[in-house]
Amino acid sequence: MLLLLIIFSHFLFLSLYSGPCLDPLISPLYASSFHASSRYNFFYSAHFAKLYGSSGWSPSPRDRQPWMQIDLGRKYRIMAIATQGTFNSYDWVTKYMLLYGDRFDAWTPYVMKGGNMTLPGNWNYYQVKRNVFHYSFTAKHLRLYPMGWNTENGGKIGLRVEFYGCPYGKQHTELLFEGDDMVAYSFPRGRMRTLQDHYALNFKTLEKDGVLLHSEGLQGDSITLELKIGRLYLHISLGSSTVHDTNGMTTMMLGNLLDTQHWHYVTIKRYGREVNFTLDSQTEPAVLNGEFQYLDLDKQIYVGGVIEKDVPHLPGKVNFRGCMENVFINGINIIYKTQYQEPEIRLAPKKPMTFAGPNNYLQLPGFFRKNRLAVKFKFRSWDYTGLLMFTRFADELGSLELGLSEGQVNITLMQPGNKRLRFAAGYRLNDGFWHTVDLTAKDNLLTITIDEDESSPLKITNPFMVRTGDRYFFGGCPKTNNTARCVTKLSRFHGCMQQIFIDDEPVDIDVMLQRKWGRYAEILLGTCGITDRCSPNPCEHEGRCIQSWNDFLCVCNNTGYKGEVCHNSVYRESCEAYRLNGKYWSGNYTIDPDLSGPLKPFTVYPIIFLVQKSWTVIEHNRMKSTKVSGSTMDRPYIGDLQYVNASWDEVTALANTSLYCEQWIEFSCYKSRLLNTPHGRPYTYWIGRHNESHEYWGGAFPESGKCGCAVNQTCTDSKYWCNCDADYRQWHSDKGYLSFRDHLPVRRIVIGDTNRTGSEARYSVGALYCHGDRSIWSTIAFTKPTYLTFPTFKPGISADITFHFRTYRTNGVFVESSDDHLRNFLRIELNSTTEVVFIFMVGDGIRNVTLRSPKPLNDNEWHYVEAEINVKLARLKVDFLPPAIHKFPGQTYITMEFTQPLLVGAANHTLRPFLGCLRGLRMNGVPVDLEGKVDERAGIRRNCTGACMNASIPCRNGGQCIDGYASYACDCNNTAFDGYYCHLDIGAFFDVGAWLRYDIRKEPISFDAWWANFWIEPHWHNFTLGYNTTTDDIEFSFSTLQAPAVLLYISSFSNDYIAVLLKKDGTLSLRYRLGIISYKFKLTDRSMADGFPHFVNITRHNYTIWTQVDYMDPWIEKLIPGEIPRFDSPKSIFLGRVMEVGGVDYEIQRHNSPGFMGCISGVRYNIFAPLKAYFRPNVTNPPVTTQGYVVESNCGAFPPVLGYVPWEDDPWFTGLFFYYIHDDVTPPWMTRKFTVTLILLSCFKAYIALFLNSCQISTILLIKVTKQFLKCIYTNVFCSSCFSLSFIPIQHFSQTCKSC
Repeated sequence: MLLLLIIFSHFLFLSLYSGPCLDPLISPLYASSFHASSRYNFFYSAHFAKLYGSSGWSPSPRDRQPWMQIDLGRKYRIMAIATQGTFNSYDWVTKYMLLYGDRFDAWTPYVMKGGNMTLPGNWNYYQVKRNVFHYSFTAKHLRLYPMGWNTENGGKIGLRVEFYGCPYGKQHTELLFEGDDMVAYSFPRGRMRTLQDHYALNFKTLEKDGVLLHSEGLQGDSITLELKIGRLYLHISLGSSTVHDTNGMTTMMLGNLLDTQHWHYVTIKRYGREVNFTLDSQTEPAVLNGEFQYLDLDKQIYVGGVIEKDVPHLPGKVNFRGCMENVFINGINIIYKTQYQEPEIRLAPKKPMTFAGPNNYLQLPGFFRKNRLAVKFKFRSWDYTGLLMFTRFADELGSLELGLSEGQVNITLMQPGNKRLRFAAGYRLNDGFWHTVDLTAKDNLLTITIDEDESSPLKITNPFMVRTGDRYFFGGCPKTNNTARCVTKLSRFHGCMQQIFIDDEPVDIDVMLQRKWGRYAEILLGTCGITDRCSPNPCEHEGRCIQSWNDFLCVCNNTGYKGEVCHNSVYRESCEAYRLNGKYWSGNYTIDPDLSGPLKPFTVYPIIFLVQKSWTVIEHNRMKSTKVSGSTMDRPYIGDLQYVNASWDEVTALANTSLYCEQWIEFSCYKSRLLNTPHGRPYTYWIGRHNESHEYWGGAFPESGKCGCAVNQTCTDSKYWCNCDADYRQWHSDKGYLSFRDHLPVRRIVIGDTNRTGSEARYSVGALYCHGDRSIWSTIAFTKPTYLTFPTFKPGISADITFHFRTYRTNGVFVESSDDHLRNFLRIELNSTTEVVFIFMVGDGIRNVTLRSPKPLNDNEWHYVEAEINVKLARLKVDFLPPAIHKFPGQTYITMEFTQPLLVGAANHTLRPFLGCLRGLRMNGVPVDLEGKVDERAGIRRNCTGACMNASIPCRNGGQCIDGYASYACDCNNTAFDGYYCHLDIGAFFDVGAWLRYDIRKEPISFDAWWANFWIEPHWHNFTLGYNTTTDDIEFSFSTLQAPAVLLYISSFSNDYIAVLLKKDGTLSLRYRLGIISYKFKLTDRSMADGFPHFVNITRHNYTIWTQVDYMDPWIEKLIPGEIPRFDSPKSIFLGRVMEVGGVDYEIQRHNSPGFMGCISGVRYNIFAPLKAYFRPNVTNPPVTTQGYVVESNCGAFPPVLGYVPWEDDPWFTGLFFYYIHDDVTPPWMTRKFTVTLILLSCFKAYIALFLNSCQISTILLIKVTKQFLKCIYTNVFCSSCFSLSFIPIQHFSQTCKSC
């Protein structure tokens, strides 16, 4: 069943990627097409490595560099690869490298986007891992190098594979030459003597020079076909006469500019001395010099160049780089023989190797104790430094080191007793191209030639001795088993090498390693795996790319940008942004309106910073008055404005993001009309932002067709809407400010009525003035689960997203951009109260960057988010917290090709919606117009307003509204009340002698702490220490029938105190002691001991005290000015009775006995609520102590003035209509008065029982309450005082209660 599922998924893959070039290429091959470096045993041979096969390929455990190779038999275009592990085993490859080529000994690595050469493999043995190549390539031979494999449960390398593609072109028709390739065809009998010849080939190239054909004989005969300066030359000689001193060389030339990558067709036909040389359609006949008829060539003919042991190319010529096809030499198909590797064909020795590991090196043998050293090799690299070659001389005569340093080859010669010799040759050799190093040394003479430039070799003639050692090290020194004492301070070389010669003998790497004459580590043989990471340039905004072997670096100097890829602007987006960051002085500033966008920064000046705004001023070339004459409507005068230091796009971007812009415009006229008002075609107009013409003038409304004088009704002639339209023979002017921002800036002035006799006009345009920044303050609130859609985000290779947010919610998606199948997406979301997550899938799998904040982020405060992703890393920053960074491997490529609209406020399908506010959203520096998408019905509001703005029932008693944006809640923590709207009183009944103490502090405040609290946060709302010592805020309500009593007492660690006293006559008194001065304030003139609830509010700020009792007018009292009036170190709050240890003021003691008996409710001192802490504790051990009978009751609650309660929020509401059943005759006892009386009596009966059982109310109080209750019933007057002892909400009897 599992096998059927796998095969089904295989055919599903073919159907999804169905096309003309996805044929399986491996399954039809025979066993002879598979080769490998080794095998585990016969049953794990390479030919078992077919996809869905019953086994698989596994190499020998002793194989240090295993590979498997496939010969496709012909050239194919390769599109994709699929791999599996060995069948029914723990053997599979997790990553591998793929090489391809037309030859079995010359390979090119497949390089993924970003320069990575390692492809992802399997995670089990049965599932198929497919990799579709991002570019197709052509190859006849394929080789796979396992780079990682499963090692758990005894696992090893195991591979089954399939390639997909199609045949490439006609078979055996084309060869590619790269400058270091050639094909040599050997003549059957060692020579070729011909009377007539027919050569034909096709070629195309981008190079202007190169040898296409060459052969020569021992008698001076030769033939050479070459490109030189884009022209085709044929050099042919049948031999030279030594008798008549005749030169037989003949040169012919055809064509020009042949380096255009187009195919060109060449034919050479010779019979005897007559030659026809044809290029495309042009034929040039000639008679060869000399007197011979036969062409005698020896050994071989070269195609594409000459590469031999000591001759890398013909002297003074370069090898061909390009393509050839249909190469025929006297009827012999050279390409056919090359493709089938026939014995007459010899290819250039091309066995490069790649040094790519942290410990790579190559050790080769040499002849021991010779007095001449000769080393020659080719290398290519991007690195600045690295060891090229090291050898130690025999007989302890020192060592010789070749190293790459800052793009030069450094030669270091060290010998005992002599000064170390160091010199350099070459220049910029780390450019990624092949370079040749040829070094020879003998006693007292060393010569080094770079790139075979024999005209300028470097020669050193210092005294030294040379006796060659027996080992040469290339690329680095062995880390272990270093018996040859290879010692260097240089880093290891990373790059490619080939064509190594030691002692003038070519080194065959394969032979050396097979016979174990050499050693190596971390080298990839047979290929050069170098890639160019700076092409195309990954650095943005003209940053300079510098690369090494496995990474690149962007140099952003003098670009105005910073970051890993020069993506982020170093400047602010506007002058408003500078002002908000503390720049309050005028001067020259550089701004970048689109930040990381394509527009360049520019300088604006001057900038005038005022108190609440900053003006950005941009000047131009038309600020001075310009005279105009001789213009008509058909041939108007056109005046273009060139803004200083900024392009038109940059000025437009500034105006687009500004909150307000204005530009002065003035037109002075002498018999020259302006707008031709009121109904004519305008003679003069101006062109603004979108290349649109505008037919209104300064001071008038947009598109009104008027001038400013028409708006002000000050025109010279009231029949016209402009002064100049009166067409008088005297000077007039129309001028004013253009202030419609969407039309600015002014780009062009068009004037067309100055051609009449005496007509003349002058115009001028002022500088552009802008202030504010819409992108900073563009704010919306999400109050319902929804999202906004914007055009598809197309970031390129880098993206940055910035915005502000505030919310009370614990999670929600801010921004999402994706493709159709979510295979490519970016998302930023609030994941929890302390985590913001940047999630993305822009390459291999889903990744995320999580920033964890030490404080909650859903605190309804603004937080700033910056997210950035590029090929180097992904970064997430919130506020001023350290950024969270996820670094990518050095060869990463990211793909951000989104197709879906940009979503703001939720993920697709409204998943994980965000409720809260967003402000200043920018995508890659471009502002997103959030306010333009405001839709109240969809739950999107302008500005940061949520449910608290239009709360159906506001939070009461000082409760703070907590905006959930879709809903709201009331925070009652700093109040003395409870309930959903902070509307429920928390009070208590105190029997005689009962008391409650709330401890504010356990020790006095130090002077340093007070001073820091006072100066760091001197605002009167500050309660850093739990209160502000220069501010007191007291409120409570009470009801009692007994006096005197101490209602509230606040003690301190000093002699300071605050007391509210109920005197013997029932009046209220406030006592204050601050420092050495005591204050007495009378709060009421009538008795408050009447059994009714009364409310007291006392507020002090510095020397001023505000007091209010019930709904009386507030009183204002002043303290005596002096030292800072602070209440020093509050200690405890007492209710019911003062039980302070230590001296208590006599006046307080006089009112302290027998104690308060009655009800007290809603007690609060600053942020301390003693009764709430006692009855609604939010800590395990609240700092409250009680004695006597103290029970919770709201009998002292003062009836509030309640606002309107909407019916949808009223739990007592039963509907818009009250349906009831009635008879025709209503009994007299069912009258309104009687019904209400019965209800009240039943309620009163219940409350009498309640208070008698639980409240222990006194008999006297009960009699008084009963009298008042019966009075209300008799007079049909129902008020809140009648129900002050009840628990029924008063507002539901509001229709009945008329007055108190």
